[in-house]
Amino acid sequence: MNRVERMHQLLTLELSPVSLNIDDESALHAGHAGAASGGGHYRIRMISERFDGLGKLGRHRLVYDCLREMMQ
Repeated sequence: MNRVERMHQLLTLELSPVSLNIDDESALHAGHAGAASGGGHYRIRMISERFDGLGKLGRHRLVYDCLREMMQ
C-alpha cells in the first residue's frame, strides 16, 4: 500500500468523509528540507460531517490526529 492509499484508509476510517481527494505534490517540493528527509507533501480536500462546527485549525487537528502514525 502506498502513502496516498494509507492516508485515504486512515482518514476514511476515522472521519467517514463524504468526499476525499488526496494529491501527492511531493515533486513540486523537491529540494525543500522536508523532501530531503523523505517526507512528502500532500494536498487533501475533504468533506466530512465531523468538521461541522469546527474552524480551520480544528479541522486540521482532526486530520493530523488521524495521520499521526505517518507524520515525522
